[in-house]
Amino acid sequence: MQIDEEEVGLALGAPDDVVRALIQVGRVPVATAREVLGHVDDESLGRTIRLGAALWALPQEPEPDEEDPAVVAARREVDALLERLGWETARELAPLSPVHRSLVVAVATLIRLGYPWDAELLSPYAELMHQVAVRDLDFMETYASEEEKVETAVAAAVLFEPVLKALHRLAQEEESARRYGIV
Repeated sequence: MQIDEEEVGLALGAPDDVVRALIQVGRVPVATAREVLGHVDDESLGRTIRLGAALWALPQEPEPDEEDPAVVAARREVDALLERLGWETARELAPLSPVHRSLVVAVATLIRLGYPWDAELLSPYAELMHQVAVRDLDFMETYASEEEKVETAVAAAVLFEPVLKALHRLAQEEESARRYGIV
């Protein structure tokens, strides 16, 4: 089936480049792109709810198996992490949040494989990601309209993740060479 990104974008009022990037680069399914951009365009919502609804509509990890001991341990560690960081909103929204569930699934996988990533080990990473979030929202504020601001944040969530991943790997390469040499 041929995807007409222009048609999707026009139906949603989103710029063609954003729609194309979400679908082609971000590999977001067309129906999901429609839902995400529908939240971006929903002027009845405040900025935080608008952004949250759009981000929650993005593809997420599958639901965790609540009977799995690794999931139980991971949920305990993720909850302890949020408490340790003082991230009250994230704690309150945890039962509803697909992002929280994704983190639990990822940590459960690490635990299952014998990598005991607990709240203490995760905390410095979470603090660095908080700094990234501050920069994201600071950048978002440079746009004039509410729609542009939320659209920018959603595009960054989908399209900037590969940049962060690549920077992380480059930093690992650099640090490895500094510590151990290149031989």
